[in-house]
Amino acid sequence: MKRLLFILPVVGFLILLGVFFVGLGRDPRALPSAFIGKPLPAFTTAPLRPGDQGLSNTDFQRGEPVLLNVFASWCGPCRVEHPVLMRLRQEGVAIHGLDWKEDAAAGAQWLAERGDPYIRAGNDQTGRTGIEFGVAGVPETFVIDKQGRVRYRHVGALTPDDWERKVGPLMEQLRKEP
Repeated sequence: MKRLLFILPVVGFLILLGVFFVGLGRDPRALPSAFIGKPLPAFTTAPLRPGDQGLSNTDFQRGEPVLLNVFASWCGPCRVEHPVLMRLRQEGVAIHGLDWKEDAAAGAQWLAERGDPYIRAGNDQTGRTGIEFGVAGVPETFVIDKQGRVRYRHVGALTPDDWERKVGPLMEQLRKEP
């Protein structure tokens, strides 16, 4: 009986150690998305910029792959990511924006000051649309194919390395698909 009382905690510790070891091999930024391979949920947002039309799921069924970038002016990593988005837009990458959990005026002012990489931009002041997408925080970027299906979800600031290694090649592959 005493031997069992000694072995049980050791076995428990070894199991816990195995769980931690498996966790070390996983990418902490890789969050699964229930929408991978599925169409964007139906949504319509208010316009972010004055005089604009806002953003809806139908804007993503235009026959070309598009990035959907979820951002906010209060987001520190969004400031780091923004120059990358500006460069991509100059290179012809189609990007739509979703301003998450803030007043539209704050998001519009932020873009006016830093540059606007978005073809269309919507305001999700309540955060409801982001919640429907499974957004855990900003920034997040979704790759949407020609039919309006989510093909990839990038959590965190999009860096040049992320573009070169993951997102850019996927966008090129999607451009070639019928």
